[in-house]
Amino acid sequence: MEKVTIDGVDIYLTPPDELDVKWIGQPDLIAQVLAAWMVLGENDMPLNPRLVGKPGVGKTTLAYCAGRVMGQSVYLFQATMDTRPEDLIITPVIDEKNKIKYVASPVVSAMIKGGVAVVDEGNRMSEKSWASLAPLLDNRRYVESVVAGVKIKAHPQFRFCTTMNEDASTFELPEYIQSRLQPTIYLDFPTREEEVLILKRNLPKNNEEVVEYIVEFLQTAHESNENYTIRDGINIARYALKRLQMDGGKRDLEEYLLEAASMVLDDDATELFKEVIDGLEKHQEF
Repeated sequence: MEKVTIDGVDIYLTPPDELDVKWIGQPDLIAQVLAAWMVLGENDMPLNPRLVGKPGVGKTTLAYCAGRVMGQSVYLFQATMDTRPEDLIITPVIDEKNKIKYVASPVVSAMIKGGVAVVDEGNRMSEKSWASLAPLLDNRRYVESVVAGVKIKAHPQFRFCTTMNEDASTFELPEYIQSRLQPTIYLDFPTREEEVLILKRNLPKNNEEVVEYIVEFLQTAHESNENYTIRDGINIARYALKRLQMDGGKRDLEEYLLEAASMVLDDDATELFKEVIDGLEKHQEF
């Protein structure tokens, strides 16, 4: 691990995340994130955008890809309801020589290196944890570690954003935190054409029939206000293709897809998938 010394204290940095992902479609969303991070002149400050949408619509992928477009390293931090302030800043650990070693979180590592910090599912985190980041998210641009006894200032190139699922939050964020997490960038479901491209990129085999079934299922679900996402569709397709390969095609593809829908999602999804299959089969007859 890379080590830096701040005020005489050795701090070990978390490495950035390396993901093989690509943002497909909706280029304006990338532009919105980059605009929030832009600095216009010496007295300007970057904003801390909040990416909001249903689970599985690509919020983390958007944040990661926006950071890479800027040419910066990206550090992901997964927030949970158990996240503590020290988890967000510096955690003391015992090394192999039974000595205390101070390890920086992904957020602080990004601050020091001038990267992009993404706090994933930020609305799972308590006010107490968010409060530890409050001075980082305004014009002070620093955090304090009580554990290590140091104040850490953010690199000028440091950028921050958080993702939040559009569902019942574990914690309601107070106004003083929400006002620091602006602007709000909303992600909706992809279009049909975008879902086709996303599926083709993420499936292990380019199976046009599978893609057609999954996209039709997702589009029907969107129209019915069901919260099934492209992530769900990818998982259904992957499992069905694995079953098809493993069993040597003993059953029809449609049977594997229905099995996958019931196992990845629920009975309602299976019934919806049956309707989609029946509809496509009737269309093919004509």
